[in-house]
Amino acid sequence: MSENSKRPVSTDLTQNIVEMEFYFHDCADIKKKQMKLGRNQDTACYLTFIEVSVDMGASALGETLKYLNGLTRDEILCTLQENALGISDATYFPTIEEAVSGLLTGEAILFVDGFDRAVKIPDGGYPNMGITEVDSEKVIRGSNEGFCDSVKQNAALIRKRIRSPRVKVRGLKAGIRSNTNVYLVYVEDLANPGLVKEIEKRLQDFTIDGILDSGMLEQLAEKKWYSPFPQFQTTQRPDRAAMAVLEGRVIVMCDNSPIGLILPTDYNSFIRTSDDYYSRFEIATFGRILRYLASFFAMTLPGFYLAVTNFPTQILPTTLLLSFAEARQGVPFPAVVEVLIMELSFELLREAGVRLPGAMGNTIGIVGGLIIGQAAVEANLVSPIVVIVISFTALCSFAIPNEEFATAFRILKFFFIAVCAWLGYFGMLLGLLAVLTHLSHLTSFGIPYLMPFVGADLNDYEDERDFIWRQPFRKLRKRPIYANPKERTKLTFSKKR
Repeated sequence: MSENSKRPVSTDLTQNIVEMEFYFHDCADIKKKQMKLGRNQDTACYLTFIEVSVDMGASALGETLKYLNGLTRDEILCTLQENALGISDATYFPTIEEAVSGLLTGEAILFVDGFDRAVKIPDGGYPNMGITEVDSEKVIRGSNEGFCDSVKQNAALIRKRIRSPRVKVRGLKAGIRSNTNVYLVYVEDLANPGLVKEIEKRLQDFTIDGILDSGMLEQLAEKKWYSPFPQFQTTQRPDRAAMAVLEGRVIVMCDNSPIGLILPTDYNSFIRTSDDYYSRFEIATFGRILRYLASFFAMTLPGFYLAVTNFPTQILPTTLLLSFAEARQGVPFPAVVEVLIMELSFELLREAGVRLPGAMGNTIGIVGGLIIGQAAVEANLVSPIVVIVISFTALCSFAIPNEEFATAFRILKFFFIAVCAWLGYFGMLLGLLAVLTHLSHLTSFGIPYLMPFVGADLNDYEDERDFIWRQPFRKLRKRPIYANPKERTKLTFSKKR
């Protein structure tokens, strides 16, 4: 609806009631109260709010009504006209449509006879789960606070860690029916202005009924949507989000979702964890090496096993080959069928563990894997070496810090199983070439996905200091390539070290 077609709030209370009833008829959850206020009970009012979002007792709304009830009609109108309610967050709406939108934010809307604006009185707002401990992205050292379902609280958790007026929170709306609040959080002088504009443009390039989670935004805003690799990094940790903001990146947060989107991103960002910077560089580097190896083996190990056992075997020692052959005695299926049976079994266990209640899900995942593996070996359906290979592959996928990033390797694993079962070592090399070629063409808002494997010179090789080998913290004096080129320095010492 255009601005010209919006209906203004009338000084006639009856007309305003009719307009609001037009929007909210057959809405049992929305309370509508007509009342008389003022010292002489001569001022007609209309109060409407969503039932669970407002407390009529000791709240801002209750105190406001008590205050107005002690005034005369003229004093009430004068107080409203001069915005003298004493509530900092009170908002005046000149049109009915704005009042409707204000009501749907979870606040109370008050109409007063003779006053040509609706007043939004802040109160409790929609119920939410509140701030809880992070159930993913576990760290050894660091904060345990996690994002909640309220985008306002999530933005406050970032401000809690970066207490600077340069932190900007830009608000957008997504979904023509859901009208979901979306926040872009960034540091004004660190974020590249072109990046902020491009993100905002991507988020407004589509029209959809409703946005219910940040995952929907991610899928709609991705440029190369067909790629198994995510181009948006996700996080539930406010400290990780604050760290990304200080790097010059932008956080996209969606109301009703505890998952924030970090962008731009790259391969190395998915491997890093928050406590990499809270711990000494030796253990951080060791952990990163393990995660890089885990990402490689999670994708290639089952396929490599098939290439080794089914094709010219000169690459392996004879004793190891004999061990493989002895383990497969009595197995009625080809090696590729063995691998697929066990891989599908483990994926089913993983999916079942997610859907079942917490404690039961963990039990099913561990015990079920042991039982199925042992029973399959004893029944001669699979060989023991296949169980070891598949179990090690599963461990590698769990070692990857980001779940969305790990999912890409879980999917590509079946691609490598297919090409290696078909072409052997050549299929292995062909698969690696295909994946590397795809990654080399992949970007996230202009940043090469393989940074700093490629394009390290774009930032004078500074990004290589925080790569597989994380240099000592005192050496990390420059911000990554994401940041505004004019604000790359982040650490200085008073004396030369």
